[in-house]
Amino acid sequence: MLILASQSPRRREILHDMGYRFRVVPSGYEEDNARHVPPEALVRLQAEGKAAEVWEKTGRQEPVLGADTVVVLEGRVLGKPGSAAEAEAMLSALSGRTHQVMTGVAVVTEKGTISGVCISQVTFRPLTAEDIREYIATGEPMDKAGAYAIQGLAGQWVTCLKGSRSNVIGLPRRMTEELLRQAGVNKD
Repeated sequence: MLILASQSPRRREILHDMGYRFRVVPSGYEEDNARHVPPEALVRLQAEGKAAEVWEKTGRQEPVLGADTVVVLEGRVLGKPGSAAEAEAMLSALSGRTHQVMTGVAVVTEKGTISGVCISQVTFRPLTAEDIREYIATGEPMDKAGAYAIQGLAGQWVTCLKGSRSNVIGLPRRMTEELLRQAGVNKD
C-alpha cells in the first residue's frame, strides 16, 4: 500500500479522488524555506526529504509519496505564515499581482527516488485591507503556503490561473499520477 508522507487534508483528498489506497505517516523532516537554492530545487529537495524520512521510518517496504508546496513572488519564497501579521504581509504582497505556486513531488521505492516539480501561475485582483483582515479572521490562511487557499474563500480573488489547479491546492494530479506510474505504484 502507498504511504502519504503528509498530514495535509487537501493532499489526502486529491490522492483519494485519484483512486489510490494509502495510509498517512506524517514526516518529521524539517523544512527550510530559507535555503539558498532556486525555489524549484527547494520544493524538490524538501519533497524528496519528506518521502525519504518516512521511507526509513516505516521500514523501507512500502512506496512513499512526499510533497512540498511554496508560493513564489518575484523569486521570494512564501511558505506558511507564522502569525496573522505575517499572513497579512504575504497577502498584501500578492494583491493585484501574479505569482507562482510550485509543488515538488517525490516517490521513494526500493528502486530509488523519482521526483518532479509542477509550476502554476496565479493572479490575484487588488485586495483591500478589509479583504485581508476578514480573510485572516477566518483562520483559513494560517496553514497554507502564501497564506491562502484557492479552493477556499481566497478563490474569489483569482483573476487568472495558468497551469494545474490541484498543484495550487498542494498536489498536482497529472504529475503525481505519472510519477506513481513510473515508480510502479498501481491503484488498488
